[in-house]
Amino acid sequence: MTLTVVLLAFVTVPMSISGAAVALPDIGEDLHTAGAPLQWVMNAYNLTFASFMLVAGSAADLWGRRRTFAAGAAVFAAGSLAAVAAPGIVLLDLARALSGIGSAGVFAGGGAILATAFEGAARTRAFAAMGSAAGFGLAAGPTLSGWLVGTLGWRATFGLHAGLVVVALAGVGFIAESRAERRPRLDATGAAVFVAGLGLLVLGVVQGPEWGWSSPGVPALSGAGAALLVLFAVLQSRAAAPLLDLSLVRNRRFLALCTVPVVTTFGFVTLLSYLPTYLVGAGGFSPQRAGTVLLWMTVPVLLAPPLAGALVNRGASTRLLIPSSLAMVAAGNAWLTVIGPSSSALSIAGPLLLTGLGVGVSFGIGDGAAMSLVEPERAGMAAGFLNTLRIGSEAIVIAVYGAVLVSLVGTRVDSREVAAKVAAGDISGKGSDALAAAFTHALHLALYGTAAVCAVGALVIAAALAPPRHEREADEAGEAVLLGGQ
Repeated sequence: MTLTVVLLAFVTVPMSISGAAVALPDIGEDLHTAGAPLQWVMNAYNLTFASFMLVAGSAADLWGRRRTFAAGAAVFAAGSLAAVAAPGIVLLDLARALSGIGSAGVFAGGGAILATAFEGAARTRAFAAMGSAAGFGLAAGPTLSGWLVGTLGWRATFGLHAGLVVVALAGVGFIAESRAERRPRLDATGAAVFVAGLGLLVLGVVQGPEWGWSSPGVPALSGAGAALLVLFAVLQSRAAAPLLDLSLVRNRRFLALCTVPVVTTFGFVTLLSYLPTYLVGAGGFSPQRAGTVLLWMTVPVLLAPPLAGALVNRGASTRLLIPSSLAMVAAGNAWLTVIGPSSSALSIAGPLLLTGLGVGVSFGIGDGAAMSLVEPERAGMAAGFLNTLRIGSEAIVIAVYGAVLVSLVGTRVDSREVAAKVAAGDISGKGSDALAAAFTHALHLALYGTAAVCAVGALVIAAALAPPRHEREADEAGEAVLLGGQ
């Protein structure tokens, strides 16, 4: 029951990200809005989700993992219901921000619950199931949202999210409560500085494409956010009961495993966000067909996690599987450069399958391996830090990737305005073939760039996961003794 309740919530949270994106056109038409206010339906959610994750993780250790999970689920449901009833875009954006705060509690509390409720092989299976649940939510979100928007309207999308989480809340009573034995007061100053710092940093990057990267506001916000995060690190090094114990960050293997979802963001989440735009704009696919093509990539993300978990439980090395999975993502992105305006769905199946398989393997074992390195007393803090990197990187990378596409298209077209339209999938009008070629050129360069990031990430993470020298020397000495005895 514990696993069922947590997984239901873990399906819903990513579904709220991918599903809301599909509803944006209808939201804009119904509420008579466009541009930045409409885009903040997504940005507000991602911003608060990332900013409050670490706070929610530490709160879970201090106040109770089940309590934090339940409070997060309740806040998420309240925000989703507020979105259903929102009469205008401002209140809708505020409702989405509230849902983001609740999502932080769900992810941090839920991850800590699984880490403390299960041990050994059972923990590996539980986190593999969590990876499949998150993948299913991402993959099913656009399909369910598209159907609901077409039949009942965009408000039904947020109603579905609220309903699913309410069902999960009904089962919270079956989950055992747990918390750290030592429970000092929450570091309120550290929490405020961290939320403000990460929030300003993400805000500056997210607004970059809207304001223009040369706008004074972008470096001002991002610089202020970075300065506050540096201050946060200084405060944590001196705090008696820090929000983030910096010894976690100094554990190179834990830190390496926490960067795995950051690397997959480059090679996977960017494709979820921008490949359908290319297929519809340059490829002439219908939105429904473009979504179907993505199944080549999303289905392996659903199926691979339990298989990867089973391999680990049978003795496969996490230290080898994780870098290998990232190498597959890198190869899949590089291979996808075969795509062009006339590409068929079958011609890009191979690279999408390879990318999805690599992501699915990392989803299945990465989080569980990271949490296995942390003692139960800090499970919430560790889950909060892990998911802060995951969600924060998604918000930043998606914004930067979109800006890079616009800039690359801009090298082949007359103006930035035209480049922005092309990168958004609008290549209609005179010279559409040339615009499609410009979009293809930009996408190919972006794919090579993400492939390089994933390849470098795989090498760095492989090096960080290698056992320390004294452990290797002990293993070699033990092997020598064994051979001498034989």
